[in-house]
Amino acid sequence: MQVNPQQLLDDGYIILREVVPPAQLDELRECFETLVERQKVIWAEERQPNDPPGGYWETAAQPRVFFDGVADETTAKAVEFCLHENTLGVSRQLMQAPEASPTLMALMCSPVRDHGPASWHRDIDPVNQAPLRGMQMDVIDNAPAYVQWNIPLYDDNVFWVVPKSHKRPNTKAENDHLATKGREPIPGGMPVELNAGDGIVYIHMMLHWGSNYSAKLRRTVHLGYRSFGGPVYPLVNHFYWHPDFTNRMPQETRERFEHFYQLHEQQCDVIEAMFRAILAKDGEAFRSGLATLHPGEAWRMVCVVYLSKLVEKTRTLKQSDVANLPLEERVDAISEHRLNFYLFEDFSRRFSAEEADLLWNRFRTLYDKIQEEIDRSIPDLESRQDRLLLTNMPANFDVEDFINSW
Repeated sequence: MQVNPQQLLDDGYIILREVVPPAQLDELRECFETLVERQKVIWAEERQPNDPPGGYWETAAQPRVFFDGVADETTAKAVEFCLHENTLGVSRQLMQAPEASPTLMALMCSPVRDHGPASWHRDIDPVNQAPLRGMQMDVIDNAPAYVQWNIPLYDDNVFWVVPKSHKRPNTKAENDHLATKGREPIPGGMPVELNAGDGIVYIHMMLHWGSNYSAKLRRTVHLGYRSFGGPVYPLVNHFYWHPDFTNRMPQETRERFEHFYQLHEQQCDVIEAMFRAILAKDGEAFRSGLATLHPGEAWRMVCVVYLSKLVEKTRTLKQSDVANLPLEERVDAISEHRLNFYLFEDFSRRFSAEEADLLWNRFRTLYDKIQEEIDRSIPDLESRQDRLLLTNMPANFDVEDFINSW
């Protein structure tokens, strides 16, 4: 399946027909339903005292089944679909990269009872990632390094998008709408009409909406892919799967995921070398690593901001009062997900607590400048919508200024 990367950059999404080959649709439906039934057993076992018998399955507005937790060799086709040329291959084309990997493999399901519409949103948080305009321009002037997919196994029109909104902040009219009617159709929004097996691949910074989480049967494959070796360092640069799950996969599939994990480890080696260059105040080594991590010359400072967030997480995990917490509390301490937390903890082991503190201090000027933007632009840090108001990268502070700030 051939696609035009420019179409994704222009519109923020591409609708593709028959992403699931028609001859495979019934088999995949059956396979995914097996995963759902397995996950329902787990959710029932994990239910809290006040939960209904089915636990999360009965309470969630959109239950999500993550493949890696329940797939095995008998249901490997669900995982292998994520490696298909129509999914992984298309993603690699769109990201203009020699390598790409699944980051997220999930199935979005209809709830037991009607929950109505969700809220309009962008799948980003500029406060915890990078200012919105920087993230957007890094994609527009280079290439996307992360794409998401929705692929329904039954006809679906729940998903809405605001075309081209990935290229700009919210307008005043959009912010006013989100503040007062955030669960209603927004001017400029459009429903995505998909037949069973069709797909939409999109830039997740775009405004989008789940318009109706009703009890009508819904099974939508939800995938994320990141690039390796493309023009930019990905905003989503971690996996929501653990390599141990591949022990239950056929050999060829296992080897593919082992390769993805090796690519991640190689990237971590580059980042570690960059951080050690910062500790040593070796500007040339840092510049070299940055050019490897983010070959595109434009907007490399966005990559530096992403790295600053990794330094913050590493420093937090090295603190003794955090290191001794239970797992869930350690996950919360760095505002990550239980499925990707192991990657951050593994990376933190590359540094001592003293090195992590010194690294954090090397980034201090950048942190202060971003905090100034936060204080200036965001009225309420608790508001998901207000956090999108952090749009501007620090003014007059580029990579060379960052190096000089050490």
